[in-house]
Amino acid sequence: MHIALSFNLKGDAVGLMEEPAEPPSEPPDLPSDDLFAEWDDIHTIKAVEAALASRHQVTLVEADLDAFEIYRKLRPDLVFNIAEGLHGASREAQIPAILDMLGIPYTGSDPLTLGLCLDKRRTKEILAQHGVATPGFTVVNSLAEIPARLRYPLIVKPTLEGSSKGVTDKALVRNRHELVCQLEWVLNTYHQSALIEEFLPGREFTVALIGNGNDLTVLPIVEINFDTLPAGVQPIYSYEAKWLWDQEEDPLQIFSCPAALEPLLRLQIEELCKAAFRALDCRDWCRIDVRLDAKGRPQVIELNPLPGILPRPEQNSCFPKAARAVGLSYDEMILAVVDAACARLALPAGVSNERCRML
Repeated sequence: MHIALSFNLKGDAVGLMEEPAEPPSEPPDLPSDDLFAEWDDIHTIKAVEAALASRHQVTLVEADLDAFEIYRKLRPDLVFNIAEGLHGASREAQIPAILDMLGIPYTGSDPLTLGLCLDKRRTKEILAQHGVATPGFTVVNSLAEIPARLRYPLIVKPTLEGSSKGVTDKALVRNRHELVCQLEWVLNTYHQSALIEEFLPGREFTVALIGNGNDLTVLPIVEINFDTLPAGVQPIYSYEAKWLWDQEEDPLQIFSCPAALEPLLRLQIEELCKAAFRALDCRDWCRIDVRLDAKGRPQVIELNPLPGILPRPEQNSCFPKAARAVGLSYDEMILAVVDAACARLALPAGVSNERCRML
């Protein structure tokens, strides 16, 4: 099968591919250190390419302004989509929307689901409508909209960012002064609404899922151990924890996989994540963040239908970590996503569904 790999390449990899990697247009006024945080580096792109090439013909297509014409001429059998985009609330949905227009099948969720999952407010509204537990929240567009009565502590997040962008160590606020300061920073820095969310004091987990329908499979659950963070920092998986303190040459020992869980709690988390996956109409794969409330009950924090997949174990990427825990190599993990998409689309996929059945 001919598979095109759709991606965005981080700018620091210019010169490592045949053509320089350029953002699709001038970047907006965002902090330079996190603007491209969601994009993939050359090592990840090459690792995914190699995994796909172990069974299929592969063509790389960068998600830039030329992508539409390239896909119209290329007409691959399937697109493996990891493109994050750059601008606006539709950025993760742009390549899938193009592919839908051209009638080209692709892995992962459709444009509507990708747009909804990027928007933390809409995600939580849909989860609540479906009875899927998620922390209480409010959304503000200015400091004048801050509710008069709030119960602290709270978490402040930009509504339209991923990869912990905007969720700094200061995101956990314990009084109105800290709340105002953090809201002001988020509103002025990201030029979008801010989510004020109830802080859950319990354990935190991230959960990888592969498949669809009755074949939806939950991989071993990853726990985030906050007591391994530097002394004095907040018990949250902040931007600093993800991108600054955790380095490949000196990785934080922050994750446990499989998480040490009582069977009932593990089942509750698995069923909660399956319910969230279905409520948002996710497809093929997703990573879901979960935290326990004060009574030990799991609640969904957010969904990432374009999960990070850094290839090397020392990079502490949670989706591959969960796959390794169940005995899947990196290549097998990537091919399992392809197989899930092929089963959903009724496309031939070689060994296809056996990989997901063995999870």
